[in-house]
Amino acid sequence: MEVDFSKNPDGLVPAIIQDVDTNIVLMQGYMNSEALEKTRQTGKVTFFSRSKNRLWTKGEESGNFMVLNDILVDCDQDSLLISASPSGPVCHKGSDTCWDQQNSSSYGFLSRLESVIDDRINNPDQKSSYVASLFKSGINKIAQKVGEEAVETVIEAKDQDDDRFLDESADLLFHLLILLKAKGKSLDDVAQVLKKRHKP
Repeated sequence: MEVDFSKNPDGLVPAIIQDVDTNIVLMQGYMNSEALEKTRQTGKVTFFSRSKNRLWTKGEESGNFMVLNDILVDCDQDSLLISASPSGPVCHKGSDTCWDQQNSSSYGFLSRLESVIDDRINNPDQKSSYVASLFKSGINKIAQKVGEEAVETVIEAKDQDDDRFLDESADLLFHLLILLKAKGKSLDDVAQVLKKRHKP
């Protein structure tokens, strides 16, 4: 990995820090060659502070260190993307990120779908919602639907029609999200269990 520190007269390159688990951008700082080397050696993300005019390890005062996971260099070799695990709030103002965002996992469209399910349950008057009526039927009915969709997915898996298999898989996942909601759980709770089981 080669970084071209000579492109800027001050010998600094921008370093974008991203949470290794959530992929949320936490902050941006600057590194010179010494800061990068110290980051590699200590495993704690270290910058060159332009205001203090010295190396500065994030968390050296607050204790909220960012533990290094990986370092990537961009195609022009003049900026860094660093994945790290934060041990607390990143921003000096106390927020999770320097953009005042919550550092929580997102699963793209599936997270949006969880929000739609939540909205249908909390606003049951909307369009005579299927989700709201199923939720109102209770946990046994919801669990039964998950079981039915699981069986249908298995049946379609044994055939050659990929479209029907994907349709049934989508139905299974959709109803599982409703069941998770009924149990007061979320997709992220399941992901955390899988993460604990994972042995790199």
